[in-house]
Amino acid sequence: INGEAKERIAERLSSLENLYFPRAVQPRASDSSQRKSIFLDLLARDIAVFLERYGAQLTSDELREFDALKDDYEINWHLNHLRTIMSPTSDELRLRSITVKNRRRAYLNKLISDGQYFSEDAMREREPYLHHEYVGKFQDPSGRSMARPGERWSETLMRRSEEAFVVAEIRREQQRLGVAERDWVGDEIKQVEEEEEEEEEEEEEEPANGEHSMKANGSVAPSNHVESAAAGQMEGETLSAMEIQDQMDQFTCIMQQKFLSGEDHQHLDYSKIDADESLDDHWLREANDDAEDKYFTED
Repeated sequence: INGEAKERIAERLSSLENLYFPRAVQPRASDSSQRKSIFLDLLARDIAVFLERYGAQLTSDELREFDALKDDYEINWHLNHLRTIMSPTSDELRLRSITVKNRRRAYLNKLISDGQYFSEDAMREREPYLHHEYVGKFQDPSGRSMARPGERWSETLMRRSEEAFVVAEIRREQQRLGVAERDWVGDEIKQVEEEEEEEEEEEEEEPANGEHSMKANGSVAPSNHVESAAAGQMEGETLSAMEIQDQMDQFTCIMQQKFLSGEDHQHLDYSKIDADESLDDHWLREANDDAEDKYFTED
């Protein structure tokens, strides 16, 4: 490869950001002139390593500059591999598609095992309206805003703020889809808060020894407004615990399919998942387990 081609390639690559550099040269990769020097040095020392690290950034014309060196087995392997990526055959495209699907399925299993990404709260945050349609409208809406045991007041306020944002998202989608106003989410929570405020005002006006507002031990009697509001929300649409779980299972299945089809790109980096060769180990283990089961079954 001639010096002019090296200069041209190094010059263009030096203008790119977020390229990989070994730890030893990272301090010298802070500006383009230093990066160009690193590229030229590597091209002079080890072209195979250069192609391994930066070949995916080369154009087809730049790649042809290395054809003079394809008698070298390692360089030739990298050239063929890079050209396969640039211009894959139909069989290679089919194989790549299968590989990507398998890696996403393996990563899905990891996410399920971790328990967080497909928890109800996490899925509701990503798809609030879908959760509402499958599960939320059958649940007690006030429970998400109530203080929880051991929770600091600041944490309760933060959670209520987050809940208000989610409810607003659901309501905007209902309005966009033309849902009847009587079915808009959020009114029942507002009603509960207003009733609680009214009750507090009444209690302040009542005498300290008011019989109807105090228990025998002097503590304030619990309000039934939350329960009545929840009952109003559930009126006309009630499901058993088993039916609600079935709705939750359907919602979870939809969310998992959305992940597999690539619709979670706002929350996950699919390029890293699809290129993660370590995920192939999952299917190798599965294949070995299947082969072992088949062996013992036949035996």
